[in-house]
Amino acid sequence: MKEQTSIPKHKLGRAASLAGAGVKVGVNYLRYKGTKVLTGKDEKDKFHERTAADTYKTFSKLKGGPLKLAQMLSMDKNMIPAQYSDEFSKAQYSAPPLSYPLVVKTFQREVGKSPTEIFDTFTNKAAAGASIGQVHKATKDGKTYAVKVQYPGVADSLHSDLAIVKPIAMKLFQLKAKAIDPYMQEVESKLIEETDYDLELRRSMDLAEKSSQLPLTRFPQYYPEFSSNKILTMEWVDGLQLDKYAESDAPQEEKNKIAQALWDFYAHQIHTLKVFHADPHPGNFIVKDGELWVLDFGCVKEIGDEFYEGYFRLMEPEVSQDNEKLRPALYDLSLLLEEDDEASIKKLLEIFGESITLLNKPYRAGVFDFGDNAFFEQLAAFGERTRNDKELLAINSARGKTDTLYLNRTFFGVFNLMGMLKATVDTSKEVEHRFEKVC
Repeated sequence: MKEQTSIPKHKLGRAASLAGAGVKVGVNYLRYKGTKVLTGKDEKDKFHERTAADTYKTFSKLKGGPLKLAQMLSMDKNMIPAQYSDEFSKAQYSAPPLSYPLVVKTFQREVGKSPTEIFDTFTNKAAAGASIGQVHKATKDGKTYAVKVQYPGVADSLHSDLAIVKPIAMKLFQLKAKAIDPYMQEVESKLIEETDYDLELRRSMDLAEKSSQLPLTRFPQYYPEFSSNKILTMEWVDGLQLDKYAESDAPQEEKNKIAQALWDFYAHQIHTLKVFHADPHPGNFIVKDGELWVLDFGCVKEIGDEFYEGYFRLMEPEVSQDNEKLRPALYDLSLLLEEDDEASIKKLLEIFGESITLLNKPYRAGVFDFGDNAFFEQLAAFGERTRNDKELLAINSARGKTDTLYLNRTFFGVFNLMGMLKATVDTSKEVEHRFEKVC
């Protein structure tokens, strides 16, 4: 993969790049409509493929907010066409890396030394690159380290980038502001946190310690003495990224054990700690010697007791299947609003009732086979139907507390990882953990 020698930092330069991406979307759309008029062929798939590639190319060069948005959207397969989720999934861990001289500049600015003045060896080329930073392999005194170096200028251009990306994304995915605004707000708020490697270091060490008793689940050691606000150093872990492991010839029985470890990891953090790793994409997990290693606590979400009780009240069948009980529960979570008329309420009760039933399906099974594609086909069909439901699109206002967005994204992200592993897991522990008190 070709390295980047610079990242556009100034607002005008970044705005020009993003505007160029918008123009390409428009040109591709005109080409698509022209072909349809002239030939009668609806080549929407080709339009999406071409546009997804063009957009990702621009976002990956700019890093930061645009690339983070691509990463997040790639995880929500119910929100965008498959061509975009497939292309944008590259943002999870394979974005084009920055050249070594830029890495050296970051070290000199942060700690006053070059990487080779601190470590015995330090790779010139990045081992992995994503939206916020890239990872280099280093050694010192016989130990091997993973050193994450933040891209320059990510935080400074955050707000202006997202303001320009928003209309492009709305046009691209035929979304209204109410649908994409929560994503924009989440990207901005979490990016501010993710650019603070001091915060990530503290969270990583704390959550690893509080989850250390989980079977088959491991965490790298972190090294504050080799870290700063823009540099984060941890133990190097060899192994297979979760998606590569899923494609491997490892026995399904072993894959089921890895999936169970992952399931229990999230159950423990959500239901016991109420603080959880909110970025469940395969690049954040490695499998080594039959154990699951959890990496990168940059995106972490904490939920309060009141929200927790309200959210999981929806999961109880006597609530989700009874509109008289479901209605006040949805008001409590701002999924129904005081200004909604009765027609809107009726439609939303129907949609939320169906989505809760789908979300709850694995939890109520006791043992669930994520290798059965029927479940994911149901999810995809529901997403497609709601995206194109004119009655639903006509209902105004963004809905739901931000915490709801985080939890939903995390749950469906975990489902996708389970499906990737084609795993059968014991989900009964989910119910047991649900009402445990925080230690």
